[in-house]
Amino acid sequence: MLDPKIDAKIQTSFGKQSLMATLGARLVKINAGAVEIEAAITPRTLQQQGFAHAGLTFALGDSAAGYSALSLMALDQEVLTTEMKIHLLAPGAGEKLLARGRVIKPGRRLVIVQSDVFAVQDGKERHIALLTGTMMPVTI
Repeated sequence: MLDPKIDAKIQTSFGKQSLMATLGARLVKINAGAVEIEAAITPRTLQQQGFAHAGLTFALGDSAAGYSALSLMALDQEVLTTEMKIHLLAPGAGEKLLARGRVIKPGRRLVIVQSDVFAVQDGKERHIALLTGTMMPVTI
């Protein structure tokens, strides 16, 4: 079970992310070590062939992974991405993208994370990207 103070901290932090607001993203689920974020695929987030832009995919996956790491950190800590790799598996075609981030290995200095991004069309999910990365706790 997630500490309500950590939940509130993540909600507040997410609310301060102007990029997530610009993309129309919203937190769907927050658990200890796992976070879900979604955003509609809109005319403003498409690439030239009409699919969701990889930048949208990356932004959602990075944030879901980062907040999953933050969910396991102390209240006086924040999180920074130190590296993130993306494997684009399929075009982002659908109504929205859903990113599911999770912690693979928590650590005091580095947290290994993963995020899977799905395109959702008519309630069906298609796996379109896999992100793996490293997050760093930062004391604020």
